[in-house]
Amino acid sequence: MEQTYQTVLVGVDGSSQAQEAFEKAIEVARRNNGRVIVVKVIEQQVSSTMGFAPLSESVLAQEENDANELIQKCKDYANSVSFENIEGVVIYGSTKIMLTSELPEKYDVDFIMVGQSGLNAVERFITGSVAGYIIRQAPCDVLIITPSDESET
Repeated sequence: MEQTYQTVLVGVDGSSQAQEAFEKAIEVARRNNGRVIVVKVIEQQVSSTMGFAPLSESVLAQEENDANELIQKCKDYANSVSFENIEGVVIYGSTKIMLTSELPEKYDVDFIMVGQSGLNAVERFITGSVAGYIIRQAPCDVLIITPSDESET
């Protein structure tokens, strides 16, 4: 049985692992004549010592600006490697929910690629690993990209 992936969803957050996942997603889509949906999810709350607190309007505006710049950098990279079938998405919400249910349904995603969790041990204990959640909840195949030697530094 030959598996082809027509719509690859890849989450980016500015980390080297996410960039590596994005670059590999382009090559998977290219081999399958598919498309890449690159997404940056803006979490609307931040963890604090007492749980979660909402972010202020100015912080959210800066986050949205940064997210749009990140998506543009991804599109520029895709263009530099002659890949045109890419769509960028900036969306507010929970990264876990967006990457496992809302976006896969909206874009008919059949493959999800993300970088391995970059959270520190305390954050992972409080919020749980995004990659681990995606593995358990995704409606399609998932590939977790582990850091290459170059991106670990």
